[in-house]
Amino acid sequence: MTVDRKRALLARPVEHIDVTGFDGRAVVDSYRNAAFQARNLAEAADIFAEMIEDRRCPVILTLAGSLVSAGLKEALITLIECNMADVVVATGAVVVDQDFFEALGFRHYMAPGSPEAPSADDEELRALGIDRIYDTYVDETDLQRCDATVAGIFDGLEARPWSSRELMRELGAYLERHHGDARSILLAAHRKEVPVFVPALSDSSAGFGVVAHRARAGGGGLPHIAFDSGKDFHELAEIKLAVRETGLLMVGGGVPKNFAQDVVVAARMLADAGEDVPMHRYAVQLTVADARDGGLSGSTLREATTWGKVAVSRERMVFGEATLTLPLLVSDAYHRAGWRKRAGMRLGSIFSEAPARVDSA
Repeated sequence: MTVDRKRALLARPVEHIDVTGFDGRAVVDSYRNAAFQARNLAEAADIFAEMIEDRRCPVILTLAGSLVSAGLKEALITLIECNMADVVVATGAVVVDQDFFEALGFRHYMAPGSPEAPSADDEELRALGIDRIYDTYVDETDLQRCDATVAGIFDGLEARPWSSRELMRELGAYLERHHGDARSILLAAHRKEVPVFVPALSDSSAGFGVVAHRARAGGGGLPHIAFDSGKDFHELAEIKLAVRETGLLMVGGGVPKNFAQDVVVAARMLADAGEDVPMHRYAVQLTVADARDGGLSGSTLREATTWGKVAVSRERMVFGEATLTLPLLVSDAYHRAGWRKRAGMRLGSIFSEAPARVDSA
């Protein structure tokens, strides 16, 4: 009976929104002469289109929140595959617990009922080994398998401090070898040499994986890997110095938002005396947070100007939930097709001995 009940609750997988299958331009255009967040979204879409058309300006995509579990994976993959994102800064939840997790063949499931009137209470879910993300379910057994896979990958790495970018590259390479047909942010980034940074990497399955890895290594008296957050910051600052002009597309806020904004200041610390490091030229943020509680997620992009991080000329905050705003923004950009003339910058090659190269436009 318990097995049947669990099977019934995990019967409907989340399906990802295909932003190429509908033309968001019509909706965005209709919003342009409206007000409130409709107008903000239309203006944000115009700013993002300018970012894409500015071929000298890499786009830094920041991701926070339960985005893949909510059905936004294809929208994010589209940004990477179509050269509309050149660097990714994300939470571990997005790219490890959710994206890498699904690339291994696991799924997120739609919860029957609603969070306000669920068909199963949380104590029953706990007994069944089902984890809940708002109105989405995850099989705990699958998550443990994901953790074990990450730990196994770490076991095979050289015992030294690693940046999160290096570790995400290893996860992408693992997917290329073993799950090459998967639809995955990390796999798409690996193929496009788009560096992926996870500045709070311990707060994810990668954290659980490194705990298991360290316990095994320590028990056998062997050296082990470690996360080097300082190296993360240094590497992203090196990218900023190399490309100079940058734009931000931020989904949610949190650590990824702050990390990506702060890189301007970090790059100035590395620059030669008297060398100018420009602020982010463009910035768009999709968020449900606001400035009332003093938290960074809702702090305005104009506030970041006072810190020398974001220019005020082309910035827009859209206060709306990402499953509603992101598909429209990305579909609009996809169908405007400015990306077709944009070469992939392959910024991950900055950190390898291989010569940098770009995609054909």
